[in-house]
Amino acid sequence: MSDHLVFVLASYGLGGLILLTLVAWLWLDRNATIKELARLEELGIRRRSEEKKHE
Repeated sequence: MSDHLVFVLASYGLGGLILLTLVAWLWLDRNATIKELARLEELGIRRRSEEKKHE
């Protein structure tokens, strides 16, 4: 294997790992946010924008 090929494969591998990490982080954060919103809704806490309709 040439040095160039090793560099290219390592770069693609690292880029893929970073991309997968970001997707997993966003997915986990989304799930945590959904759970937190459900918990707050159970407590009766609503969004301010839902309280008043100006029309």
